[in-house]
Amino acid sequence: MNALTPPIVDPTQNGARLDASVRIVGTGLLGASIGLALTDKGLDVALADASPSQLRLAIDYGAGRAAAPTDDPDLIVVAVPPDVVADVIAAELAQYPRAVVTDVASVKTGPYLDLTSRGLDLSLYIGSHPMAGRERGGAISARADLFVGRPWVVCRDASTPRRALAIIEDLALDLGATPIEMTPDQHDEAVGLVSHVPQLVASLLAARLVDAPDEALRLSGQGLRDTVRIASSTPELWVQILGANSAPVAEALSALRSDLDAIIGALEDTDAVGARRRIADAIAAGNVGVARLPGKHGQDRRFAQIVVMVDDTPGQLGKLLTELGEINVNMEDLRLEHSPGTAVGLAEISVLPEVKQRTIEDLEARGWRIASV
Repeated sequence: MNALTPPIVDPTQNGARLDASVRIVGTGLLGASIGLALTDKGLDVALADASPSQLRLAIDYGAGRAAAPTDDPDLIVVAVPPDVVADVIAAELAQYPRAVVTDVASVKTGPYLDLTSRGLDLSLYIGSHPMAGRERGGAISARADLFVGRPWVVCRDASTPRRALAIIEDLALDLGATPIEMTPDQHDEAVGLVSHVPQLVASLLAARLVDAPDEALRLSGQGLRDTVRIASSTPELWVQILGANSAPVAEALSALRSDLDAIIGALEDTDAVGARRRIADAIAAGNVGVARLPGKHGQDRRFAQIVVMVDDTPGQLGKLLTELGEINVNMEDLRLEHSPGTAVGLAEISVLPEVKQRTIEDLEARGWRIASV
């Protein structure tokens, strides 16, 4: 072994469940993030991409090595755009007939039906989808912890061998995700509601800001920023995703349009009988809906919020996080709000309800100001 050859690492010594050679086709955000996480655990990860520059970038960031003609992978992860995913899966199944193949495309029914219509043996193919991402794509945005605590949908059928299913489940668990079994149709309907519709709603609302007066934009706070955060996503990719999952998304948007029409009618005449109740019912229904969202790591439990005032000076936020650790408080979530020009920001931390009061008392004893409880 020369000095430039990385040492051989037993992945099981790093806590990995997978003991397999892995090939990743597509080195964008998801593919590179999977590569980073698996190489951190000592697995041999081979990377392939139609773009040589994208491939080199992912390798430079440490997501794996360049694929070689002599590779004989145990697991293949296809992480390419939706409009080519079926073709790539078919090619990988043909080239590596003993490998288990999965893909991480955000739509599952279309590719599965396409592959089925070709008469391929799909016993070693299992569609999957990690519910994780960022507003920006590419290997430069990849993170080894991207999937930690996130659901990972696994779409198998009756012909799927237990061995193959176990490999995909181990993949998800090694990445810190939680495997969830669904059919392709169930998956597409679900992500249409919880992922694809929110993207469109965020984009449409953000588009209203294009011609908004500067005076109005200067009044914007964290509520608007939270609502339009995902509007920075790549249009080309979303055209493919929405085109592949158009029916469930259109159905959900039609229901939303009915709700909007009802609210618009109430707002046009707030003195009409039942108008105010219609508005109140809509807000109340939103309360019920948001309360159903699972918390950290998919747990269906609620957290308590504490709002801490943080001086706008270097190191203050880091100090707060450090002191939360010193008082043995596990922060479940963090939201920051800071208006330009103000000397103080607000850090809203989520904690378990049973430690809320103790956390407030300990933080106040250390000189922190609690804005609201």
